[in-house]
Amino acid sequence: MSVHQNFIAGEWRASSETSRNINPSDTDEVVGEYALADTSDTERAIGAAAEAFPGWYNSGIQQRFDILDAIGTEILARKVELGRLLAREEGKTLPEAIGESARAGQIFKFFAGEALRLKGELVPSVRPGINVEITREPVGVVGIVTPWNFPIAIPAWKIAPALAFGNCVVFKPASLVPGSAWALADIISRSGLPKGVFNLAMGPGSIVGNAILEDSRIGAVSFTGSVETGRRVATACAARGAKFQLEMGGKNPLVVLNDADIDIAVDCAVQGAFFSTGQRCTASSRLIVEDGIHEQFVDAMINATRSLRVGNAIEETTQIGPVVDQAQYDQDVDYIGIGKTEGATLAIGGEQVERQTPGYYLSPALFVDTHNDMRINREEIFGPVATVIKVADEEEAIAIANDTDFGLSTGICTRSMAAAERFKQASRAGMVMVNLPTAGVDYHVPFGGIKASSYGAREQGSYAAEFYTTVKTAYVSP
Repeated sequence: MSVHQNFIAGEWRASSETSRNINPSDTDEVVGEYALADTSDTERAIGAAAEAFPGWYNSGIQQRFDILDAIGTEILARKVELGRLLAREEGKTLPEAIGESARAGQIFKFFAGEALRLKGELVPSVRPGINVEITREPVGVVGIVTPWNFPIAIPAWKIAPALAFGNCVVFKPASLVPGSAWALADIISRSGLPKGVFNLAMGPGSIVGNAILEDSRIGAVSFTGSVETGRRVATACAARGAKFQLEMGGKNPLVVLNDADIDIAVDCAVQGAFFSTGQRCTASSRLIVEDGIHEQFVDAMINATRSLRVGNAIEETTQIGPVVDQAQYDQDVDYIGIGKTEGATLAIGGEQVERQTPGYYLSPALFVDTHNDMRINREEIFGPVATVIKVADEEEAIAIANDTDFGLSTGICTRSMAAAERFKQASRAGMVMVNLPTAGVDYHVPFGGIKASSYGAREQGSYAAEFYTTVKTAYVSP
């Protein structure tokens, strides 16, 4: 099996160590073997990016548009191939994986346009005869660190704006899913980018990640991952004055009021809680249900959950793929045990599933008889595990929805637009969904939350410019 190499200074470079990428749907299958960068490799990548920055900064916006548009075009043309790779290495169902790949292509095309749309201001000074120019400039070299759960979409929504606004990139993907990252880097490597503008350094966070955090040539770090690691990123960047952007966890509520359409509510809950095997920071992990509809909702949820087909991610009949690896599987099972110990009732699921191929198959779990102080309602599980919390009324539902350390995404199912409006205003979260799953966002609008979920400027859409650029104010006297 050939080794997939790192891409540094415009060249594919071998490493002394490699790792194997294992298919969670079939642990006997090796998806590929990938080089592991060391500290010197990472420093070489950072140096190449720093050297390339002046030229790329001064490149024309048409060149940036053409390159990003070409990347997006190739991704979209190969979305089925890329989706199949993604499904094999991460465990998303094939339709979800193809959809994620298509989204990555759309993101690059969107930011190709943003390269042409970067705006400034010209305003008069309070001093007569003087003009004030306000412009945006690139930050410099950006370190990009991405998680395993969206192995091509999240890299796309960080890399594309970084390049569009004239920055150079050192990209460290999650070690668990290097395949999609490498495929994206391969496409980028053939796009016409000058050498050093984009660099791929695959390897562990303790080596590659630390090198990125500690190097003064890195002007900004965009990180998506755990709260614990995010705090380390913040500490390291703050110590040397680098910009940082953090997207971390979620414990997202979906409120179901008495007047909700039961079919819509159950569909939102099932999609939000269990699709992508619940491995999304926007997953609906807390289902907060008003007393009058609680029993009907629980019965319908049990029936809907029972009908879900767990299986190999690339099989057409599969609705829920495997958990990504053994460590995540063990964590999910541990939390299911914690829920039982805390006194919650496991209504359905939470069992190991045997399939034709060996994999990390877990049936979606639904807990009832829970309250918001339980660990299963406070801590992010990041798996196909959801809880139901019964509440007396709308006011209690909103209070419990907001009673969390996180604040990424919230949702409500109701026929009342007045209730929906109250919920939108009262929700302490960055995103609010009405009669829609809490998971599932567009690529052209801002993404992000508050509290422990996010820190810094929003990702995606035109708001991405806030992080990937700095503002310069120039005073001009003719």
